[in-house]
Amino acid sequence: MSQEFKFTVSDPEGMHARPAGLLVAKAQQYDSTIIVDYEGKAVDAKRIFGVMGLGVKQGDEVTVKVEGSDEDKAAAEFERFLKGNL
Repeated sequence: MSQEFKFTVSDPEGMHARPAGLLVAKAQQYDSTIIVDYEGKAVDAKRIFGVMGLGVKQGDEVTVKVEGSDEDKAAAEFERFLKGNL
């Protein structure tokens, strides 16, 4: 069973290089697959070019899907990370 949550980006710069890099580094800490979906385009959160390629701006809502052996921990910590950094 996978975990899913929605997140609205509050960073004035959106999901630009620095926070995207932090997001990828955080996602790589987990065994689970973490997918970021924006306007029907889903990318692996562990891939910097995919994340930056979404073009997410301030006020945009993304859906995050987490599935794998540590999904409960990964989803909770990843959501907390997003709220604190984006």
